[in-house]
Amino acid sequence: MPHSRRLALGAVLGAALIAIPLTLPAAASIPPPDSGWTTVFADDFTGSSGSLPASSNWIIDTGHAYPGGPANWGTGEIQNYTASTSNLAQDGAGNLRITPLRDSAGNWTSARIETQRTDFKPPAGGVMRIESRIQMPNVTGAAALGYWPAFWALGGPYRGNYWNWPAIGEFDIMENVNGINSVWGVLHCGVNPGGPCNETTGLPANRACPGSSCQSAFHTYRFEWDASTSPQVLRWFVDGQQFHSVSQNQLDATTWNNMTSHQGYFVLLNVAIGGAFPNNNSGTTTPGSGIVPGRPMVVDYVTVTTRGGGGGTTTPPTTTTPPGNGGSAYSTIQAESFSQQSGVITEATTDTGGGQDIGAVANGDWTLYPNVDFGSSAATNFQARVASGAAAGVSGLVEVRLDSRSNAPIGSFAVGNTGGWQSWRTVPANISAVTGVHNVYLTFTSGQPADFVNLNWFTFVH
Repeated sequence: MPHSRRLALGAVLGAALIAIPLTLPAAASIPPPDSGWTTVFADDFTGSSGSLPASSNWIIDTGHAYPGGPANWGTGEIQNYTASTSNLAQDGAGNLRITPLRDSAGNWTSARIETQRTDFKPPAGGVMRIESRIQMPNVTGAAALGYWPAFWALGGPYRGNYWNWPAIGEFDIMENVNGINSVWGVLHCGVNPGGPCNETTGLPANRACPGSSCQSAFHTYRFEWDASTSPQVLRWFVDGQQFHSVSQNQLDATTWNNMTSHQGYFVLLNVAIGGAFPNNNSGTTTPGSGIVPGRPMVVDYVTVTTRGGGGGTTTPPTTTTPPGNGGSAYSTIQAESFSQQSGVITEATTDTGGGQDIGAVANGDWTLYPNVDFGSSAATNFQARVASGAAAGVSGLVEVRLDSRSNAPIGSFAVGNTGGWQSWRTVPANISAVTGVHNVYLTFTSGQPADFVNLNWFTFVH
């Protein structure tokens, strides 16, 4: 969040609607950790009504910037963060409320807190989860234009430096803007601008909240850093449903090392008003004239848990799977390494790392990658690096099929114009669980005859 400039992924602002807050759902007890997991941090916000969160757990950020750091927290947000219980308070019912307010002169205040600890990371060879149960500010449409709630984590070396972003890493576990019914998960890393995380955009994914909207109900947002696999994997979930992942082998070794080899991360909660992310998702300067103050983000609990760890280090990832020799499904499979194809071309790419992509991809085209080894631990996610300069109204599906092009897809995702034929983004998709060795077909389906996608690489994730 410190320098985010990302655009919406299919988000559309609804008609103006002022949401009147109703009685909020009751707080839930922190769920016990799953078998084999250990709780290393927890706050259930059970303090008395009107009290600040425990100072033993949290630091309250104030003002418009860290001392000596980027102005407006590096994002263009306009509010002044305070330690006032009008902006930040436990409610006596097991929740923390962060409430943005506007005074008669039009000045905004809100709140931002971060954990005292800066050492959250998985044990060597283990897994870490950061989780919170949150109801976003219950406001939508014009009344929400400029709201920016977030639950996220920053690399520990940022504290006291404030100019080493994004190299130290940032995990945006839950972000939302403008009352859109969507949760964004984002990784920031590398250098700014550009770099392997496409800064200042980052590597994002988003989806609607399951069941009830993000604004109208509590949902559980979780981030996992899995160092028990090689390559390591970062995963994002809402209500237990994975919607984003980034694999270690998508990044160069220096970038990965810079964001993972330090002491760990600290966790933040805040509600900003205005700034680059709300602006980019609305096409206007926020906050909008119809925005309504006083709608809190309600936080039930925050936990950090870990599992396993053998004290060893993971093996550096393979970067390319050549065709036809039993390569790993979990390495980066270059799209141009097909053994057979129909309809596609190979061309130079300007994407990070250079090389080639496959292009001129249209309805009915396909590529084959033989003898891909998924191992005995099932793959459940597929992700691909894609770009599209397709005309308005032209889109299609990238599909994964096993062993025969006539078999049903095990997973797919839709893609349309991304801003240009070399404007790249990483798109994840859930797949049916797969183990063993298979011939992998990528098939491309569209309702229009025009080319709709270029593809640089793909990989699978446990």
